[in-house]
Amino acid sequence: MRLDGKVAVVTGGGSGIGEATCIRLAGDGARVAVLDIDEQAAALTAGLAGDGMAVQADVSDPAAIESALARVEGSFGPVDVWVNNAGIAGDAERVNSRIEQQIADMSAGRPVSTSLDALVEMTDDEWRRMMAVHLDGTFYGTRAAARSMAARGTGSIVNIASICGIEGCPGFPHYSAAKGGILSFTRSVAKELIQQGVRVNAIAPGFIETPMMDASMTETLKAATVMQTPLGRLGRPDEIAATVAFLAGDDASFFVGETVSPNGGVVTT
Repeated sequence: MRLDGKVAVVTGGGSGIGEATCIRLAGDGARVAVLDIDEQAAALTAGLAGDGMAVQADVSDPAAIESALARVEGSFGPVDVWVNNAGIAGDAERVNSRIEQQIADMSAGRPVSTSLDALVEMTDDEWRRMMAVHLDGTFYGTRAAARSMAARGTGSIVNIASICGIEGCPGFPHYSAAKGGILSFTRSVAKELIQQGVRVNAIAPGFIETPMMDASMTETLKAATVMQTPLGRLGRPDEIAATVAFLAGDDASFFVGETVSPNGGVVTT
């Protein structure tokens, strides 16, 4: 589905799924604004997206989002597609060794004796930062985009969640809660905004090979993840980008408040 003449904004567009999404939407004819807290990374992606525009923005800051939208619309015109993709992985190092020990126990047929302790050791700051980037950032981006789109009676918003938001990922209660919140938020606002011509949907990817995954998972955990995936491999960022492109376009005109989950068979609904 072509997006010729459309203006698209992708948060967290400097790497991983965001970068692949920017490139895909630009390839489909959209003019893409790349929002990222890392201005240099945004600029590199903007170059890969042809005549893309790089905007430095922290999605956890509502004023920064409003300012970014104003800049984009001042240069490109009204936004047609908004993708809330920005996210962080949190500190996985503390949990990874314990997960690996649990895997070793199970593989050897021993009782699992190592507790993860992710919940009881998590600080308030860790919890709040995860919510601020993922859940608050999605709210701020959706609100800003909706104000522009609803006035024109058209637009598509795509929120990136995770299978952790569907089934919960052990060791990462803050990430799972934030992503689950995004899914519920999507369902709620989708029913509201469709009455003004704006479609809102979510994507809950499985385990995707990105720089964020490389930074948060050891090779042992990656191998275990592949073994748990019926398809037998990790996902690629371009596969998620293709799903974004579908939901952003007119071929998805009957999709409202849906969660699409490309995950290689890890979770089926």
